Amino acid sequence: MENLIFSLNATVPVFLLMVLGYMFRRLGLIDDVFASKMNKFVFLVPLPALLFEDLATVDFAQVWNLKFVLFCFGITLLCILLAVLVSFLWQDKSIRGEFIQASYRSSAALLGIAFIQNIYGNAGMAPLMIIGSVPLYNIMAVVVLSVFSPERKKMDAEAWKSTLKGIVTNPIILGIAAGLLWSAFRLPLPSILEKTVSDIGAVATPLGLMAMGASFDLKKAFGKARPAVTASVMKLVLFAALFLPLAVWLGFRREELVAILVMLSSATTVSCYVMARNMGHEGVLTSSVVMLTTLFSAFTLTGWLYILRSLGLV
Repeated sequence: MENLIFSLNATVPVFLLMVLGYMFRRLGLIDDVFASKMNKFVFLVPLPALLFEDLATVDFAQVWNLKFVLFCFGITLLCILLAVLVSFLWQDKSIRGEFIQASYRSSAALLGIAFIQNIYGNAGMAPLMIIGSVPLYNIMAVVVLSVFSPERKKMDAEAWKSTLKGIVTNPIILGIAAGLLWSAFRLPLPSILEKTVSDIGAVATPLGLMAMGASFDLKKAFGKARPAVTASVMKLVLFAALFLPLAVWLGFRREELVAILVMLSSATTVSCYVMARNMGHEGVLTSSVVMLTTLFSAFTLTGWLYILRSLGLV
């Protein structure tokens, strides 16, 4: 019972904020435009500030873990390859690109930070998990959506240039890089600056989760049932079942293991839909997977966390 309460304390507050966001939209306090602007604001300002603060105020030598970063990169690549193989089960070739992207791409930054903060009080290993997985998420999203595009568009130089620019100028990546450099050079963080950055970063999690909940559309969740359910099961159950034992065997524990769990088994990120639509795909399958994984990850993440806690790993 103690382990179950621990797991619920870590996961339920995260999803209650999402439910609040959904309720606020239903009550007319938040509309689609406002929710979109909230998402953009959190991505551009509070989330990078939160990551910067957590990294800038600790010893770089204690934070950096090359083994962990390489593990996140390698496992992400394996998840993508598995999603590609499963995608050939569908005779409708036009949905393969969407299926692959929706199967592997997590809400790693927002949900990862939220869960680890709830458990440990800071972002923990989430920034290093983001370094290992998020750039690969973005690059491979362009590859699969281009290769499996219904319009058969080729990956031209402009598409690659835009993708690489997006990665280099990604505010979350910039916040992590600035924090690591600040820590590596042991630069002081004056109390006034630290308090200001801390206050800005404090709104990232609640505001971002409410914006995610406000963007939820229940009607879209069942748009393409079979491939959507398959992608959702892969995202929430299969990848974690395959690779969490490997992470444990390699010696990852506590914040590291929770960050890996979120990378493997959190909801599909909303940005998948935006990218799919912008690259000539219908987007119905993607939105269905986003909605289903967001809805059911409340239960699956609690279950995974309960198992890890019961085994004394987190």
